[in-house]
Amino acid sequence: MTKGDQNIQTTAMGGRAIGRRDFLRGAIGSGVLAAMSMAWLSGCAPSQASASEARDGGSYDVIVVGAGGAGMTAATSAHDGGARVILLEKMAVAGGNTCFAEGGMNACCTKLQKEEGIEDSVDLFASDTFKGGHDLGNMDLIRYLCENSNAAIERLAERGMNLTKISTSGGASVPRIHRPEDGSAVGKYLVKHMCEQCAQRGVDAVTHMGVQEILIGDDGSIADVRALDDRSGHLVDYHAPAIVIAAGGFGANHEMLAQYRPELREAVTTNQPGAQGDGILLGQAAGGDVVDIEQIQVHPTVEQSTSILLSEGIRGDGAILVNADGNRFTDELLTRDVVSAAEWAQPGGWAFAVFDRKVYDENKSIKEKFEEKNLALSSDTLEGLCELMGVDAANFAATMEAYNGAIADDVDDPFGRWKSRYPIDEAPFYAIKVAPGIHHTMGGLRIDTEARVLDASGDPIPGLFAAGEVTGGIHGGNRLGGNAICDINVFGHRAAESVLEFLGR
Repeated sequence: MTKGDQNIQTTAMGGRAIGRRDFLRGAIGSGVLAAMSMAWLSGCAPSQASASEARDGGSYDVIVVGAGGAGMTAATSAHDGGARVILLEKMAVAGGNTCFAEGGMNACCTKLQKEEGIEDSVDLFASDTFKGGHDLGNMDLIRYLCENSNAAIERLAERGMNLTKISTSGGASVPRIHRPEDGSAVGKYLVKHMCEQCAQRGVDAVTHMGVQEILIGDDGSIADVRALDDRSGHLVDYHAPAIVIAAGGFGANHEMLAQYRPELREAVTTNQPGAQGDGILLGQAAGGDVVDIEQIQVHPTVEQSTSILLSEGIRGDGAILVNADGNRFTDELLTRDVVSAAEWAQPGGWAFAVFDRKVYDENKSIKEKFEEKNLALSSDTLEGLCELMGVDAANFAATMEAYNGAIADDVDDPFGRWKSRYPIDEAPFYAIKVAPGIHHTMGGLRIDTEARVLDASGDPIPGLFAAGEVTGGIHGGNRLGGNAICDINVFGHRAAESVLEFLGR
């Protein structure tokens, strides 16, 4: 195919190769898929053909399983290091859960922080991450994440992805969540550019190709993967001495979730339906160990009829939470698990996120994901907003007076909030009804700081690497908002570096 050709390729083995336009579709299509909850993509695959009928998909230096943020980062960096790379994606488009990331990317000691006079450090970032994860995270992995976060921000900028706006997220001691300047959701922004980067490099990629098995050679080394083309039903064998598993977590697999949190069996999820945990199972079948597999995160601000996430950045920019009685009930910028628990304890188990024009103007997703779908209430007065919300007028008035008054008088917030306290005083005013929803699985394959998958004895499995939500050990018992985007960029790149070292490049 010539560089200018934008037609869809069909490979010899029957899978769908991604051309430049198709890579972009991974980003462009994500908004449509989100609106449809992507339910139409979750049908059953055809029955497998016999192994003897497997087709040859070609030979590469490295196979990356999963074309989400971690996978595309690994593929780009490995390609730039001289490796022949193929991305295998079981879904119809690239992006994975990264498409739905809203807030931003945590990083410390960045140029932007220094320009704004924000004092941060690796130690403080690592401490926040460890504490936010209930002291369960692997400190070696956490420190590696934090130490390399600024390099990841700079690498993104070199690749045309500029996160030049800074804000606050729950559990962070200082502002360190970096976001697109124009207020776009960080995931959609990054996926679009990552797809472009892969397409520009000519990285081979095939959608509708779900990896079923990692094949081990007679000498115990990685040899192949066997994948299923979910449209033709054909098995395809791809050959490579190294594999990066970047297939995401299991936040859309309610049966798997219920093994550890039975109360979540019927909960809504912000995850795309491909988040089934199959990458974890692949790694386990190849001898990989798992860690923190029972740790599952619930996000406090999810619109329940659509499963659309209301970004934590919106609270970071000044929104508050008000219950069905018109009362605030928590510091909105505590960690996600704490805010979720407080919300569940309210009448009906839900709340309204309340904010004003200032927050609206800073977050494009409010208009695109909520207002245009008639999910946001708005009024030119707080009294009018209260009437639309249907909450107690006296309570709501007292709530807003107490919140704004404490800011005006420079006194402590009634609920202890000390970060991102901005008066809600510029019309129009907005409210969006939210409740907790399944958001992230912290557990997965055990890795070391070289992104090598470890076995039960703690030894690396030669040629097997992993990055992103498919791994465990970094986030402990609770992931801080902004750390997932940091994770996929830091460890996606680290996996590529380790692959290149393994290949002797």
